Amino acid sequence: MKKSLSFKLLVVSLIVFGLFFFATCQQKKEPADLALINGKIVTVDEAQPEAEALAVRGDKIVAVGTNQEIKAYISDKTQVIDLEGKLAIPGFMDSHGHFLSLGESKMELDLRQAKNWDEIVAMVAEAVKKAKPGEWILGGGWHQEKWDKIPEPNIDGLPFHHKLSQVSPDNPVLLTHASGHSCLANSKAMKLAGITAKTPNPEGGEIVRDSQGNPVGAFRETAQRLVSRSLGEYMAKLSPEQIEARNRQAIDLAVQECLAKGVTSFYDASSSFKTVDLFKKLAGEGKLGIRLWVMINENNKQLKDHLAQYKIIGFGNYHLTVRAIKRFMDGALGSHGAWLLDPYTDLPSSTGLNTTPVEIIKETAEIAINNGFQLCTHAIGDRANREILNIYEETFKAHPEKKDLRWRVEHAQHLNPSDIPRFGQLGVVASMQAIHCTSDGPWVIKRLGEERAKEGAYVWQKLIKSGAIICNGTDTPVEDVDPIACFYASVTRKLKDGTYFYLDQKMTRKEALCSYTLNGAYAAFAEDKFGSLTPGKFADITVLSRDIMTVPEDEILKAKVLYTIVGGKVMYKQ
Repeated sequence: MKKSLSFKLLVVSLIVFGLFFFATCQQKKEPADLALINGKIVTVDEAQPEAEALAVRGDKIVAVGTNQEIKAYISDKTQVIDLEGKLAIPGFMDSHGHFLSLGESKMELDLRQAKNWDEIVAMVAEAVKKAKPGEWILGGGWHQEKWDKIPEPNIDGLPFHHKLSQVSPDNPVLLTHASGHSCLANSKAMKLAGITAKTPNPEGGEIVRDSQGNPVGAFRETAQRLVSRSLGEYMAKLSPEQIEARNRQAIDLAVQECLAKGVTSFYDASSSFKTVDLFKKLAGEGKLGIRLWVMINENNKQLKDHLAQYKIIGFGNYHLTVRAIKRFMDGALGSHGAWLLDPYTDLPSSTGLNTTPVEIIKETAEIAINNGFQLCTHAIGDRANREILNIYEETFKAHPEKKDLRWRVEHAQHLNPSDIPRFGQLGVVASMQAIHCTSDGPWVIKRLGEERAKEGAYVWQKLIKSGAIICNGTDTPVEDVDPIACFYASVTRKLKDGTYFYLDQKMTRKEALCSYTLNGAYAAFAEDKFGSLTPGKFADITVLSRDIMTVPEDEILKAKVLYTIVGGKVMYKQ
């Protein structure tokens, strides 16, 4: 009896000692620098999909779990954020945008909300009052398909320059289309560029003309360079210090805009070597507030001469990576520049434009694969997508020793059904922008016709089911960099008039979140560092005011960013 009692006491003592030892170990964990508690944390990590809290030490996540588990990491030196039940997710990764242009758009006329051409002319007239003679008036974001009335006179809905020229006789004006694939200029700008009725169309572009052959002031695709060249000459008169100061201002504005919208990583879809030099300078100074992944856009000769010097992986504690090349196979659907297999339904005389000759892109593909760079090619029309998939396939077959390349098609908006499975088969990433679907939806059928639109326009589910990886983004400043609006478009495909654009192709909320986080990381060879809230990964976190994973669809757009955290540092707080 005594032995039995002694044994029981021993067992109890061992249990008590074990619990005490466990509690002591818990208390002795090295303190975290930051802890998020009392929240709903969606990790995008299948090993632990949801949690209440997490702990960060330095710039990495060290633990994800319950409030009680994370309590062991909290000391009087830990910054504690009580989420009060709010949603925390991996930081949004915008997989395709134009970083410097985003900042510059904050320094120019924002024409995205202009209701018509007359309103734009009035905005330019106001800008002229504040400008010096000869100073360029710049703006962007207009889209003729979104105006409430058609300008008169017009060519394919594009206005003539005369009203613009009247309000700005001494200031050259250049207004870029929302897509970036066409522009409008006044007579002063055209005069500086030497553009007349005799100026020929450049390869891959079009000067829009009236019935007498005179330029109306609208330029499609590569023809824009005829005007922008004069702008470049004007900017070249600035000193290097002035140019860098202007670019630093644009970058700072872009960083602020991204952080306010919950974006922690941004994939810059087209920068020069000079711009990369500035990015690297800022990253080295610790002045890049978000993470940049950059695609180089230089001609093939420049790539051959300098590309090897520009492969940058994780510089500035993973604030700058450069490992991709950008090319353009065609233009945009809105400007009738997307390259199609068959003519446009609303412009039967055209199948769009091949903006870069196929042979040049083939050469670029060889440069990319030989230097260990990803190739990211803009392709919107079904012909453009087929041509670039052909180039990718030929290049892969010629280099069977190269594996897991993760080359990308940027946009992949309109596909022939026979080409959809090729993305998964070739391992090509579809870098798509869901917000384009609902923004363009009202006029896509006008351009393509019902059958083509239904079979191949923004076919997310068809791509996913074929095994393709889709990463998401906004193409800002074409669209607002706001991921919430893009997430909403991904899961609803709902147009402004309340109708839906082929609802069967919408993403689930899980798919949409993954496309904006882990898939984005995968598309940049960074899935081991970003994209999910997993111990050991960088603590890039976005906290939202509403649970976009569960609230009714119409409430998703009401979600606001409360915190944006990059590398464990709170970079934005509402």
